[in-house]
Amino acid sequence: MVFQVACRSVAKRSFQSTARRSLTIPFLSTLPQAPGGVKGNVNDAYVPPPPHKTHGSLHWDFERAVAVCMPPLVGSALASGGDLGTVADSLLCSALFAHLYIGFQSCIIDYIPKRVYGKNYNYAMYLLTLGSIVGAVGVYKLETEEEGLTGVVQKLWTSEQKGDNK
Repeated sequence: MVFQVACRSVAKRSFQSTARRSLTIPFLSTLPQAPGGVKGNVNDAYVPPPPHKTHGSLHWDFERAVAVCMPPLVGSALASGGDLGTVADSLLCSALFAHLYIGFQSCIIDYIPKRVYGKNYNYAMYLLTLGSIVGAVGVYKLETEEEGLTGVVQKLWTSEQKGDNK
């Protein structure tokens, strides 16, 4: 009998009984949400969003193409020891740039949804676009005035630290 009571008390304590809360970002204002996230009632017909090709199949095809072209470009840069041609280096920078943009855009879509954060979602997308434009200008200057991305990485990799001149 004592064993059964002990097992029940251990079983009760082993299950988490706290309420689950969704992720909220404390400094961003949120829009009021309907209870359970449901608008209307169960008898209302579902109205799907209008199809948009650039946010559907073309978006995923572009993301796959960027992901497929990254390994050969990075592999060729590593195999050549950083002496990559200007065109290949520019392609590597552009593919890396597109890959990062898509990744940050996905993070914004997942963690700052428009349904919950409203205008803050738009602000985050504007900041991403502005940062991307500034980054593209920086990449252009890096490619035209310096040795390109692989040249800068090669310099950083082979440079000596101060104090190691023995």
